[in-house]
Amino acid sequence: MARKHTHIDANLWIQTPLIESRALSEAAGCTVYLKLDNLQPSGSFKSRGIGNYIRRRVQEAEAEAEAEDEGNNDQRKDQRKRKRIHFYAASGGNAGIACVHAARQLGYGATVVVPTTAKAAMVAKIQAMGASAVIQHGANIMEADRFLREEVLASKDADEHGIYVPPFDHLDVWDGNATVMQEIASQLDDRPPDVVLCSVGGGGLLNGIMQELDRRDWGNRVHVVAMETDGADSLNRSIRAGQLVTLDRITSQALSLGVSRVSAKTFQLAQRPNVKSLVLDDRAAKRGCCLLAMHERLMVELTVGVNVAACYGGLLQSVLGASCTVTPETKVVIVVCGGNDVSIELLHSWWLACEDELALALAPAPVRSEGPVCC
Repeated sequence: MARKHTHIDANLWIQTPLIESRALSEAAGCTVYLKLDNLQPSGSFKSRGIGNYIRRRVQEAEAEAEAEDEGNNDQRKDQRKRKRIHFYAASGGNAGIACVHAARQLGYGATVVVPTTAKAAMVAKIQAMGASAVIQHGANIMEADRFLREEVLASKDADEHGIYVPPFDHLDVWDGNATVMQEIASQLDDRPPDVVLCSVGGGGLLNGIMQELDRRDWGNRVHVVAMETDGADSLNRSIRAGQLVTLDRITSQALSLGVSRVSAKTFQLAQRPNVKSLVLDDRAAKRGCCLLAMHERLMVELTVGVNVAACYGGLLQSVLGASCTVTPETKVVIVVCGGNDVSIELLHSWWLACEDELALALAPAPVRSEGPVCC
């Protein structure tokens, strides 16, 4: 008899609201919508991709178990002890929280390795979500990931079926992330937006968005702006170098973007004419967070703030160039990707740091002096 898949359909992510921001629309000279994925159960868009990945692995494990049950007699079934599933992820915060949430929703445990640069508040959130263990190791996510795969997974219990959870570079992750674009399309009455702004760390969100645009044959109609902060800008540097670049270290405070190298798929997609790359500094991202809190009553991470900053000082038109003229009819969607790496204290410190510029509100975002920030 086949076992019931009663828990596979647990809500690992939700459809999030798409709202218009009047303040950002006025600043950018177009119609700006906010896709509020900071409201996901894990606090970030990672619920989608990582949730989908974990669900697929559980489906595969249960299908294998059913096949084994059907091939064995009742006596052998009783004698055979199934290995317990346990998930393992390396993360600076958001992916780890999403991994633990999805695993626990489906009835399984999860262990997360975080780099030593991870904030104590983010570590606490992973623990509060119910992680089986949180281990700190490595100076960045790549080092934490290597330690996870080579040491932690290698020493797991013999009766455990340990499953590695990639933070961004896997087709099942991209499939899950594609649902954000599916929802945006539905919420705009199946009409394409003109522009989508999304942050890029490893590139899983961008990959999912582009995947859905291709499925709908909207690739030539929707411009995608890949946003990064200076010091976590592996995609922009790769584009300018004409090859994948690995950052020596992450110097940006936007630690959720702290991936030393984007996926090869992300680099490939970034070559398309409808994809633009824009890098702003941490100060611009801080200002964006403060403006969103002031105008929309939302507390978000620097990874979101950098997108908000692009709506001010003519930056959006500057990066789009002649490929898209920004008018009041232009529909722009910002993916509000996360709200975990922020606190009242942090937001207050950002406000104090940018107080003079915030008073002006429309001041252009500062850019790097050593080279171009968009391509």
